Amino acid sequence: MMNVAPPVIRIHPADDVVIARVQLLGGTRLEAEGVTVSGLIPPGHKVAVRAVRAGQPVRRYNQVIGLAKVDIAPGQHVHTHNLAFGDIARDHAAGADARPTAYAAEQATFQGIVRPDGRVATRNYIGVLTSVNCSATVARAIADHFRRDIHPQALERYPNVDGVVALTHGAGCATDSEGEPLQILRRTLGGYARHANFGALLMVGLGCETNQISGLMAQEGLQESNRLQTFSIQDTGGTARTVARGIELVEWMLEEANRVQRQSVPARHLVVGLQCGGSDGYSGISANPALGAAVDRLVAHGGTAILSESPEVYGGEHLLTRRAVSQAVADKLLARLRWWEDYTARNGGSMDNNPSAGNKAGGLTTILEKSLGAVAKSGTTNLVDVYEYAQPVTAQGLVFMDTPGYDPVSATGQVAGGANLICFTTGRGSAYGCAPAPSLKFSTNTALWQRQEEDIDLNCGEIVDGSASIDEVGERIFRLMLETASGRHTKSELHGYGQNEFVPWQLGAVM
Repeated sequence: MMNVAPPVIRIHPADDVVIARVQLLGGTRLEAEGVTVSGLIPPGHKVAVRAVRAGQPVRRYNQVIGLAKVDIAPGQHVHTHNLAFGDIARDHAAGADARPTAYAAEQATFQGIVRPDGRVATRNYIGVLTSVNCSATVARAIADHFRRDIHPQALERYPNVDGVVALTHGAGCATDSEGEPLQILRRTLGGYARHANFGALLMVGLGCETNQISGLMAQEGLQESNRLQTFSIQDTGGTARTVARGIELVEWMLEEANRVQRQSVPARHLVVGLQCGGSDGYSGISANPALGAAVDRLVAHGGTAILSESPEVYGGEHLLTRRAVSQAVADKLLARLRWWEDYTARNGGSMDNNPSAGNKAGGLTTILEKSLGAVAKSGTTNLVDVYEYAQPVTAQGLVFMDTPGYDPVSATGQVAGGANLICFTTGRGSAYGCAPAPSLKFSTNTALWQRQEEDIDLNCGEIVDGSASIDEVGERIFRLMLETASGRHTKSELHGYGQNEFVPWQLGAVM
């Protein structure tokens, strides 16, 4: 006889709400909760299981997710019409929940590419990077010459090269030549120029831009070499000559890049950027905690995971500070969130402007609720350091990088910091890639998997369905990380995603 999953999911005994596993009709009796549903409850949305007076907190995950706008009766739908963001006191006690890391007795391995300096790559691309938007068309033309879908024979002689990609952006000029926005752009471009997943790289400029290539190279400590070549359109003599020169250089670089061979390396060389986009009411129940279980395994094997999206941990940051290895690490995280409060206020917004319309349609009501679910991606290990956007990540273990919540901008910062793999959970659906780092996508629910399987690498909806545990799916994710790092193509790679998703964070005035 088949076991039928109950119609709702209870996360914690102290919660005031449960989550609809399927669409619930008015009059449905929730026997385990002792309440009757009042009205239509969409899948992934919240049902009150006890009365909450107006102004009182509502709890999910045994954490406050907002304050009741009006009196809420048992059985009622709990969402934006009766639940609001509130300034809730949180216990940030640094290190209160930190625990010694239990390392695996035998370290897992993957088939990586070891660079001459000892760094380990998961992919082997040649990149064409621009200093300014003005050189974007030239960079695209150089890379397009080697596109397998346009010129099938272009890389036929180079089976060990994953491709030639152009990473362009909309910045590089009309900004303060000494200001933070240019420094951050240069830090991002420098991180990509150094990235282990590039076997070689061209940097192309216009020639007169604020972001002079010489200044970028000086700030980032870069030097021209067989692996890194730079030039500009103005110095080369125009568009056609620049494209021709770029193609000639790439053809020369391909010979050396193709000489790599994969070899067995310890999993400690994996640096995984954690992302969630198009989140829903199931994200904090299925895909995010399953990814967190995979992160715990990764850290136990000596690897590194980068949690980011600062506006989407806001309200859940105490779960991180309490796992910080020191007061200094906790203070660094809190300082970045204070910066975000000031930043949003200066721009006429506030931190509770999040979640998005899609998040709300999927059952998420407040930023507190969204953040508590998002933090689950980090697992349970200690927070060992906090980095600013695109800074090189040197620590091993769980770290935090300050980024916006917008996925392409956030992942761009993580890759600039050294992430050689991205893991991305989604409840509403995502079509995303992140060259040169492969990007794995995980669905929070089976309906999404069935609808958009061509874009999703693994279904975590089995947890919601009751057919798999968080730990079982976490083990699958960890094994998929290792397989992907060894060269297995992700769905986004098969579709050709990754070039347009390079989006450095633009701060400050455009002048």
